[in-house]
Amino acid sequence: MFISFEGIDGSGKSTQARRLAQTLAARATEVVLTREPGGSEGAEEIRRLLVEGRGERWSPETELLLFTAARRDHVERLIRPARARGAWVITDRFADSTRVYQGLVRADLRQLVEELHRLTIGIEPDLTFIIDIDPEVSLTRGQARGGPEDRFETFGLTFQKKLREGFLTLAAEAPERIRVIDGSGSEDEVATRVLAALT
Repeated sequence: MFISFEGIDGSGKSTQARRLAQTLAARATEVVLTREPGGSEGAEEIRRLLVEGRGERWSPETELLLFTAARRDHVERLIRPARARGAWVITDRFADSTRVYQGLVRADLRQLVEELHRLTIGIEPDLTFIIDIDPEVSLTRGQARGGPEDRFETFGLTFQKKLREGFLTLAAEAPERIRVIDGSGSEDEVATRVLAALT
């Protein structure tokens, strides 16, 4: 399967992606754990342009093109080859993040997002988990984490609230693919919810 984890910044999606990958690997399943933007050499180079620096470093349109370029390289060099050999692929973010960040919240670019995705990417995950959490909690986590990759956290709480609304809107649009997971509680509790939704 090809599984993506989505959610607002600091929701715990990266942790849950790693936890699920470890659980599946323990069952002798080949698992490729990856992330976006990034996952391949070229995409990792583009990642630095996107997640570091000032909030208004790029326009939403430029962000969309950079994310799409990174995703194309990621799909070509990592995701498709892994799927072709029968591995499970688990990614921390995929196209739904672009649909929400650039398509709904940063700007009204949803139609352009979908058209670029259709023309250049052409695949969707088999299953997507949205880790849903209170934006105030997630923003506090993200700010506490620190480091240079805090560009989107600098947009503040209102931005995070809009992101959460966007992800929940997507979940309502694609209930056959997207599962919303309560992100409150301990890592173990959330991981149990993810496994229950997977089975």
